[in-house]
Amino acid sequence: MEDTILKIEDLVVAFDTEQGVVHAVDEIDFTVQKGKILGLAGESGCGKSVTALSIMRLLPKPVSQIVRGNAWFHDLNIFKLPAEEMHNIRGKKISMIFQEPMTALNPVHGIGKQLKEIFQLHFPEMTSEQMTAQSIEMLEKVGIPDPDKVIKKYPHQLSGGMRQRVMIAMALACEPEILIADEPTTALDVTVQAQILDLIKGLQKTSDMSVILITHDLGVIAENCDDVVVMYAGRIAEKADVKTLYKNPRHPYTKGLLNSIPAMTKTSKTILPTITGNVPSLLKMPDGCRFFGRCPIRQDDCRKVVPREKHIGQNHTAACFLC
Repeated sequence: MEDTILKIEDLVVAFDTEQGVVHAVDEIDFTVQKGKILGLAGESGCGKSVTALSIMRLLPKPVSQIVRGNAWFHDLNIFKLPAEEMHNIRGKKISMIFQEPMTALNPVHGIGKQLKEIFQLHFPEMTSEQMTAQSIEMLEKVGIPDPDKVIKKYPHQLSGGMRQRVMIAMALACEPEILIADEPTTALDVTVQAQILDLIKGLQKTSDMSVILITHDLGVIAENCDDVVVMYAGRIAEKADVKTLYKNPRHPYTKGLLNSIPAMTKTSKTILPTITGNVPSLLKMPDGCRFFGRCPIRQDDCRKVVPREKHIGQNHTAACFLC
């Protein structure tokens, strides 16, 4: 597709553990469209963050590795690029907001110094004064009041919401083409969550940037995303545009997630439906469908054969024999 800016093909990521090698991400494929927001959804441990770190080439070494797969950014396969060339893409062309800003920001350096480091790395021709001015402008752009004062502060002197805004400013400093937001509202109160998500969506629209929004909250996906990829136990369960997925979910896991969302139309004080059982251990994955042990419509064949994604509509796929 002409408007595809990032294409992930057959990505497999393995981790070495004391119990053996586990595949945290297993044979996943998806695309990111220019100027669109893609939601990467699923419960904790399904491989969302590992996928993001793979794209950024920031997987922890030496315990993890990309076993196989391609990540096409325009006509560049970023999995095959030398480290020096990847430095020119990471932060400048593809940027990331990490889950917890308090651990992502360096506690011993001021906000101004950490912002200036980005310009020093990618725009070394800029003067120190230009870097400071650009840093203040970025803080102002993300809605931080008195940016000329905030730039002199340390991370611990800011609230969680302000630290997250600083992280967004750092991620957008080089005007990247793709922004990966990994659970950007974790540990923030509901009001601040809404502000941060509105900020990301507003900046995305004004700059025509693509966004990969990683979250376990399907309500956030519904309000902010154009397309959605639902992951389960390291594999993709379902992919579709957001309206199709919410109107016509096909995979039993997707249906279970959507049914568990509180709704105004439901009778007050009724118990919400849940998905029974637990996610299988990465060390003991079933041979067939990984959702087999929790699936309400499972059949014997589901235990033996791995379901592959099949098209069930335009830009709509699901990895289920019974869809």
